[in-house]
Amino acid sequence: MNRIAILDRDRCRPKDCGLVCIKYCPLVRSNIYAIKIEEKENKPTIYEKICSGCGICVKKCPFNAISIVNLPQELETECSHRFGKNMFKIYRLPLPQPGIVTGLIGKNGIGKSTILKILAGDIKPNLGKYDAPPKWPSIIRKYRGSVLQEYFVKLRERKLKVVHKPQYVDLIPKVATGRIDRLLEKADERGKYSEIMKKLQLENIRKRDVGDLSGGELQRLAVAIAFCKDADVYLFDEPSSYLDVKQRLETAKVIRSLKDENKIIIVAEHDLIVLDYLSDQVYILYGKPSVYGVVSNTQGTRVGINTYLNGYISSENVRFRETAIKFHAKPPITKWNVNDLILQWEPIEKSYEDFSLTIESGNIHKGEIIGVLGPNGIGKTTFIKLLVGLEKPDKGYRPSLDNTTVSYKPQYISVNYNGSVETILRSIVKGEFDASQYQTTILQPLNLEHLLERKLNELSGGELQRLAIATCLSKKSSIYLLDEPSAYLDVEERLTMARTIRRLVENKGVVAFVVEHDVAALDFIADRIMVFDGDPGLRGHAYSPTSLRDGMNMFLRIMGVTFRRDSKTKRPRVNKEASRLDRYQKEIGQYYYVADTDEEKE
Repeated sequence: MNRIAILDRDRCRPKDCGLVCIKYCPLVRSNIYAIKIEEKENKPTIYEKICSGCGICVKKCPFNAISIVNLPQELETECSHRFGKNMFKIYRLPLPQPGIVTGLIGKNGIGKSTILKILAGDIKPNLGKYDAPPKWPSIIRKYRGSVLQEYFVKLRERKLKVVHKPQYVDLIPKVATGRIDRLLEKADERGKYSEIMKKLQLENIRKRDVGDLSGGELQRLAVAIAFCKDADVYLFDEPSSYLDVKQRLETAKVIRSLKDENKIIIVAEHDLIVLDYLSDQVYILYGKPSVYGVVSNTQGTRVGINTYLNGYISSENVRFRETAIKFHAKPPITKWNVNDLILQWEPIEKSYEDFSLTIESGNIHKGEIIGVLGPNGIGKTTFIKLLVGLEKPDKGYRPSLDNTTVSYKPQYISVNYNGSVETILRSIVKGEFDASQYQTTILQPLNLEHLLERKLNELSGGELQRLAIATCLSKKSSIYLLDEPSAYLDVEERLTMARTIRRLVENKGVVAFVVEHDVAALDFIADRIMVFDGDPGLRGHAYSPTSLRDGMNMFLRIMGVTFRRDSKTKRPRVNKEASRLDRYQKEIGQYYYVADTDEEKE
């Protein structure tokens, strides 16, 4: 077996635990040390060739800093990169092909960003030999006979120009300053300035400074700059983050148009609908986050996404998830009892200096989740703040709610607390923290158990988001308000988040409003939909909550796109614009989806 031993040096605290990993290793009795302190380091090192893989150290470590994984020996010959001793490993690489949009799908921490950095030339693959990194001739020889051989030859000789749109666009203001139009004009090597400004809706903000942009505006700017550059390879890491549904599809169209120029395009994306709409083929990445990742063989987009949802790759006989992820075959239709009414509001008006919002009357019942859909800058967050009491309406009735009634997860999460994850959660739930019910309904589903000892300022964006969701759901309230809870989460985390909210709402007889741009996540969780429309940044109008199907139909009609259902997984899929099914659904007015469709006829 090929044994991988990972030691998370950020979590490891040998002074606090007394090195229990070394003390409890059964090999110590034979005077053999599979774990020991090296002279140059103050923390343990695990020797994978000596380790028996018993896993005792994993169970004994109080900080969950150790992972031991056994893999088939044949995978060892396919290692592409390892960051260092007892650190993350990636096996295989996707094959870059011109004129095809290649998608990468997998959990956070499984190696997608690492792969893009390798293909961009930011990381030189060491083939797992971190202590003696091979030179380019050895790397090229490793991949001889595949398209990666030619790719790395050109990369080494600098005959391949690569553009890489990074994952964290919120860092752009730290490395770039100035107005949008000037930055784009400077980057425009292909004469695409006017075209991209219009397609990505940057014209109205072209004179804005980068430091004044929102997350969605930074995302569109980053994609626009990448698109304007003249390159052979275009790499996009999570291009849909912060964008609303319309912007996501327009961005996907822009990226996809590069294939007409025979460019190599590779995209890592968590939004299933965007990935499906954008890609021609996909690679599934599976393994154990932060420990190792394996790149599957290539598959067609529909088959690949369905395979990922099923959790089993039949061609490789690999099961990477115990249960399949399934969507509604048909949206739920629930009749609510008038006695179950939790909240009711009359028409509300709210105006600012340059923006006005009108909200129609509505209500919500016990055990119900209302999904909130609409473009960015249309007033969704304002509506949530009006319910919370952070904003006061100019006209209309707002229910009298307080902190004991409402629990709120804001859109943007700021860290003003230096304590640990466990400390902040214990301060909310008190003695219930150790109860099995809290463990199984909050901690385990949101995968927070191994983060309990971590400080908040040490968490990644996805980890911080899961904690924010847990913090919101841990409070005893009758109304839960979650603003964009899927941000930074991978596909599985998004659907697990949706399932966790659903269980809490149903079991406790409470209600939730969920503002979300991921249509697949809302389709998975919402009972009814509240649609926002208007002119982004100027005026917004919120319609009364309506059924999931009617709400989605209204929203998609506004967006001008149609959805169908996948015949096997029942997940929502975007119809290609002007396709036969797109034209038919628009003709009959069914934008959300029609009856179960036969994929072969589509």
